[in-house]
Amino acid sequence: MTAADTRLDRRMEQLHVWGPYGLLGVSAVLAAVSAELIDGPVEWRAAGALVAAALALQLWWHGTRSRRENRGRTPSGAGTAYYVVRWVIAFLLTWINPFFAFYAATGFMDADELIPGMWRRLGLFASAVTVAAAQAGGLLFDSGVQWAAFGGLLFVNFGLQVLVAHITEQTEQRSRDRAVTITELERTNTALQQALDENAALHAQLVHQAREAGVADERRRLAAEIHDTIAQGLTGIIAQLQVVTNTPDRTQAGEYIDRAMKLARHSLGEARRSVQNLAPVALENDGLPEALTKTVADWAERTGARAEFTVTGPAEQLHAELSATLLRIAQEALSNTSRHAHASRAGVTLTFLGDEVILDIRDDGKGFDPLAVRERTGTGGFGLDGMRARAERVAGTLTVESEPGHGTAVSARVPLVPLPRP
Repeated sequence: MTAADTRLDRRMEQLHVWGPYGLLGVSAVLAAVSAELIDGPVEWRAAGALVAAALALQLWWHGTRSRRENRGRTPSGAGTAYYVVRWVIAFLLTWINPFFAFYAATGFMDADELIPGMWRRLGLFASAVTVAAAQAGGLLFDSGVQWAAFGGLLFVNFGLQVLVAHITEQTEQRSRDRAVTITELERTNTALQQALDENAALHAQLVHQAREAGVADERRRLAAEIHDTIAQGLTGIIAQLQVVTNTPDRTQAGEYIDRAMKLARHSLGEARRSVQNLAPVALENDGLPEALTKTVADWAERTGARAEFTVTGPAEQLHAELSATLLRIAQEALSNTSRHAHASRAGVTLTFLGDEVILDIRDDGKGFDPLAVRERTGTGGFGLDGMRARAERVAGTLTVESEPGHGTAVSARVPLVPLPRP
């Protein structure tokens, strides 16, 4: 409710409280001034008694105001009784002197506050009868003209009061509806603020979780990179040095030492690139097919196994992340082949299918039981889990098929995302 609405309500309340006193006083003064209209002392005594009764009734009603304020301006039985008694007094006073119609007009002011429901119209009609009779020249009409004037004035007074009452009711209903709407809006705003506070807390929680997930993902990335680069390089270096210790020929031993130094430099470079989150060195100047060709050839030379690399479908330049993922999967699969499968032959196939790329690595090694490995390690082996995590990081999948004595097949499928054009 606005300040203007509060001031208006206060003024209306003051009018309802003090209006009857003022109209009663005006009526009494006008009746006294027009004393010649009153026929004899009996009417004066009756008028004085009625004025005293009206004043006492008003003082009594005014005294009950504090109790009425607790329930607001709501019609009640006491209010209806007060209205009826006041109307009777006003009717009798107007009978004695028409100027008391000013006091009778108080019935137009507070019928909505005192009388409930449709009885309100009857109260307005009764007050209109008293006022119209006074306007027509006073009660006890002695001519048809007065009756006609009374009928017309009654119609006008009652019609106007009904119209005003209807407008007042509509205004009050709109005020009540507006109050309900404001209450609902306040409730909605409170709920919205709570939702905003909850969203802010949830956002902070999500930011914290995203930060933690990013840290964990970076740790997994570094662990996979170390496993796929440094660990594999060190394994190759150890294998070369073991050969050196069993080779009496110094020339041949020097070749193995050169290979070991080459692997060490390569592993050092890959370690630095892993820390800096750069693409593998094999992809620095070449595409994925060329990098895989060199990787397969180097692996075959280092292990002495036979290896073949094949590309099927129209080759495309892939996004750097996809190329790095597939290259690391191929390197890990070949490393597993040399360390665990003891295969004499391996094949790597890169297939372009338009909307996806498939990398297959097969060997004729001793194979293994994937379920047994998972039960023994609890995960399936860091190498397999690392390859699978790499594929899933780029929305791909990785499957492993193997059984003891029948080799192993690893297949990675990733969506084909071409290299952005400059």
